[in-house]
Amino acid sequence: MSADAWGIQRDWIDSDDRPQVVADATIQSLRAVIGTPPPDLEERAPVVTRPGRDPGLGRVHVTCEDGTEHTVEGRLPDDFPLGYHRLRTASGTERRLIVSPGRCWLPQRQSWGWAVQLYAARSGASWGIGDLGDLRSLRAWTEREGGGFLLVNPLHAVAPTAPQEASPYLPATRRFRNPLYLRVEDVPGFDAADVDAEEVRRVAGEPLVDRDAVWAVKGLALAAAYGRSAADPAFTAWREAQGAALEEFATWSALAEEHGPDWHAWPESLRRPDAAAVHAFRADQEQRIGFHAWLQWQLDAQLREASGELTVLQDLPIGVSGGGADSWAWQDTLAQGVAVGAPPDALNSLGQDWGSPPLVPWRLREAEYEPFIQSVRGTIAGAGGLRIDHVMGLFRLWWIPAEAGATDGAYVRYPSDDLLDIVALESHRARAVVVGEDLGTVEPGVPEALAERGILSYKVLWFEEDDPADWPVGALATVTTHDLPTVAGLWTGSDAEEQLVATGMPEADVRGGREDLLERLTRDGLATHASPADAVEAAYVQLTRAPCLLLQLSLEDAVLEERRPNIPGTVERVNWRIPLPVPVEELADSPQAARLVALAQRRIKAKTPQPR
Repeated sequence: MSADAWGIQRDWIDSDDRPQVVADATIQSLRAVIGTPPPDLEERAPVVTRPGRDPGLGRVHVTCEDGTEHTVEGRLPDDFPLGYHRLRTASGTERRLIVSPGRCWLPQRQSWGWAVQLYAARSGASWGIGDLGDLRSLRAWTEREGGGFLLVNPLHAVAPTAPQEASPYLPATRRFRNPLYLRVEDVPGFDAADVDAEEVRRVAGEPLVDRDAVWAVKGLALAAAYGRSAADPAFTAWREAQGAALEEFATWSALAEEHGPDWHAWPESLRRPDAAAVHAFRADQEQRIGFHAWLQWQLDAQLREASGELTVLQDLPIGVSGGGADSWAWQDTLAQGVAVGAPPDALNSLGQDWGSPPLVPWRLREAEYEPFIQSVRGTIAGAGGLRIDHVMGLFRLWWIPAEAGATDGAYVRYPSDDLLDIVALESHRARAVVVGEDLGTVEPGVPEALAERGILSYKVLWFEEDDPADWPVGALATVTTHDLPTVAGLWTGSDAEEQLVATGMPEADVRGGREDLLERLTRDGLATHASPADAVEAAYVQLTRAPCLLLQLSLEDAVLEERRPNIPGTVERVNWRIPLPVPVEELADSPQAARLVALAQRRIKAKTPQPR
């Protein structure tokens, strides 16, 4: 479907293959938000290309990242350096030149791994929330059993204030991480005398993850540890290497502590990062700003240590909080007065509003794609893998005007070829496998574009009509996701009952959706009187028929948890706060987990050529 001059699609096809037409009022509202690009944008916007291609600029002079100089006319040489360069045309115009390999890095053999909601993976050593020490334990267990990866929920930072944002998919930033995930005892300068042991025990014993209580105890202990280790020369060197982005984030964090988590409500003099009052604040609050920078240093070190040599796929949310650090830093690039979401589909028949402001496509190009590049790079860093949430957002996003419902939005198109090639470049540099979550309303051409870049598709048993044996190799295969029922919850019916209570979805939609999923679960003849454990095994017997490069097992299914992590479309339910009922140190002894591991091991052994 074509788009207008603002990138808005008037006509589109919904998830049931029915044509839809956007209301005129919606189009006019979105046009006003998007605005008009400057007339010379096409002369200044970045050129994204690949070796062996002609960027169509005639004779140009290129200064590469490493400082080398090249003069190129027409086609780039096949061995032209990959990376982010500057070019100057014969007329003297300067612009960014991004040279991509065009394909993501891919592992050479099939592997299996666990999907982990890290906050839920608590142990006897963690303080009420799963942390990077627990991730280290999960990694060691996975490696012992022959697994090849872990897929974790977004670990990005939220505002350092109460109440803490619970959703990992509405962070304050996509570049930096959440200090709630630090294993406090492992930071330099930690002293047990700084900790109220009784309060830590109380927080650790809470039936749900209480982020506010966790941050209250962790924040005090971390601040004391920082006071003892801030002068470490290694920290100073690391901080300097991170540059302006870290300083900006740390400044926003300190400002949020003083003025609240939404920069729109701050004194007007502090609402822009380059304001004189912000510079004065930095000079006055260097100690607190340094603390927030130090937290990121500790997170970087602990994540790298927790990951080891195992691939850890980190999750890139589709957007950020409208009042957060990234929206403060890039407020001129983000659309104001709209949010992104999804039209009605199999996940939610009422549509979804995710609350994140979208990047304006032409402003993103004007910013030389820097917000996108930094977000991808920051999420990949230190772990070797990336899952792109709602990867269709690289092609088009569902924009919802302020005060409108989720059904009253429209699709706005993005420069997908450029964005996909940037992902390929970052994947190549980090040797990171990339998975695109292509669920929901997927327009024609998206699967082909992802496959051409080596971005793995996302195949979910609950959504697929085909037998897993017929799924493509270039995919991650899973039974369910954080937004869908667990096997036990589906089988017992408890998930449907909870969905009816938590959302306004019609009962017929909920009941009908459950019947559709049960058809997939029972395609091999699972008996109606089977136990939840039998149902879990039946689901994963199917899954392990898939030839997909990555086979993903769910920790919730491994412990027969009936509650899914999140029910889309509601904030009343305890989304993102449900811990696993089995502590991390006991997972290896779980009979159900052992059965799933054995299924995966047999599949990988059968697929891996044995030496003669």
